[in-house]
Amino acid sequence: MKTVLVTGGSSGLGAAVADAVAKEGDRPLVVDRQRPAGGVAWYECDLADTRAAEAVTRRAIEEAGGTLDGVVTAAGMDVPGALADLPGEQWERIVTVDLFATAAVIRAALPALKRSHGHVVTVASTLGVKAVGDATAYCAAKFGVVGFTRSLAAELAGQVDVTLLIPGGMRTRFFDDRDERYKPGPDAALNDPADVAAAVLFALRQPPGCSVRELVVASETETSYP
Repeated sequence: MKTVLVTGGSSGLGAAVADAVAKEGDRPLVVDRQRPAGGVAWYECDLADTRAAEAVTRRAIEEAGGTLDGVVTAAGMDVPGALADLPGEQWERIVTVDLFATAAVIRAALPALKRSHGHVVTVASTLGVKAVGDATAYCAAKFGVVGFTRSLAAELAGQVDVTLLIPGGMRTRFFDDRDERYKPGPDAALNDPADVAAAVLFALRQPPGCSVRELVVASETETSYP
């Protein structure tokens, strides 16, 4: 049985990944502010506190017996708006949760991942390769995840497998609290997060020596890619 730590595993893509891991007979460990469904092992953490994210990651690994086979950094947030209209604290929280916490969790997990020759899957976005207006924080963070992951793959080659996931829009609660002008329209083509989670499991299942470096998973009519 493999152990996979999933950030943001209580909702959206993270919950779909945790569910898919469990259905494979493996053990998901969820790091999130909210309790996940289904009795999954849960470690409460506000990922905007990156030192707390590191500490809770180390605790989860210790309580799992010191073994870890995979990390999926699915936690993410966004509050669209013009740069001048977003308070600095809010702008910085988006970048911290989406980028800095990604690095913090992986940093804390690296000793265990190196022992198992495990796998990291980071979650960027199509807005990490194509920028749009009123999304400076989100684009900055997700462009950062792309660069971070590509550098990490080079750094850990032969030690830990690293995959960059670039998903398009999904049918999750990600858009629920937005102003109407920033919500997908009724005809928007959005993917089922379970289908994107299946792509994550495909990457995690690759045998030693075979690496899926990058995955773009989006609706075939996704306007933010390419």
